[in-house]
Amino acid sequence: MILENKTILIMGIRNKWSIAYGIAKSAYENGAKLIFTYVGEDNKEKIDELTSEFEGRKTYLLDDASEDELVKEVFTKIKEENGNLDGIVHAIAHANTEDLQNDFIYTSKEGFSHANDVSAYSFVLAGRVAKELNMLNENASLVTLTYYGSTKVLEGYNVMGIAKAALESSVRYLAENLGREGIRVNAVSAGPIKTLSAKGIKDFSSILTEVEKKAPLHRNVTTTQVGNVATFLLSSMSEAITGQVIYADSGYNIMGV
Repeated sequence: MILENKTILIMGIRNKWSIAYGIAKSAYENGAKLIFTYVGEDNKEKIDELTSEFEGRKTYLLDDASEDELVKEVFTKIKEENGNLDGIVHAIAHANTEDLQNDFIYTSKEGFSHANDVSAYSFVLAGRVAKELNMLNENASLVTLTYYGSTKVLEGYNVMGIAKAALESSVRYLAENLGREGIRVNAVSAGPIKTLSAKGIKDFSSILTEVEKKAPLHRNVTTTQVGNVATFLLSSMSEAITGQVIYADSGYNIMGV
């Protein structure tokens, strides 16, 4: 088990169809002890039930992962109760519905800031607070989730594409900063998956059909497959990899047309 005796924090788990859940399942099956943050006090019972299969897991409420003091408060509690971490998985992203439904040019200033704060800055913040609290073990690994829309125009992805582009650039800069301490930072660019977040993208089912048709493997990916890629990046098996965007999309990203 490649994550045996490793403690991994997963930020942003929502339900059994989420990529975060797929990562949690893979990490747990590979020996990891899991810690989760979630949004909304009203969701506590649901999250506790969702994560109950992961023996020894702990959950913490974190209503806004882009708020400096709130993240510091929760991370301090996590360290006090669990010790240091061997990995952090950042599975947090959000954009206002109207900014996904309208043409990108009509994105509001508030909407632009919101998407980037929640989807990109929150990852930078998590890395910084973890470093300041000295809560990352030697050879720790940080992993975030991105998408093909960061580099290509996809109808309905809009401002989230800009936020994911910022996230990917942040991965590279964080990798350089944290690499001085032996900490690795990478992103997984997953192919389209029917998650709750994907429901906000216009004509999402047509994207699934297109990927299945054109990807070299002629199939869509699953949360289990993406979870396995993330587990690899969290493990020592990937200790020579940092600052990278690893595609888990059945090869779709290599195709020209």
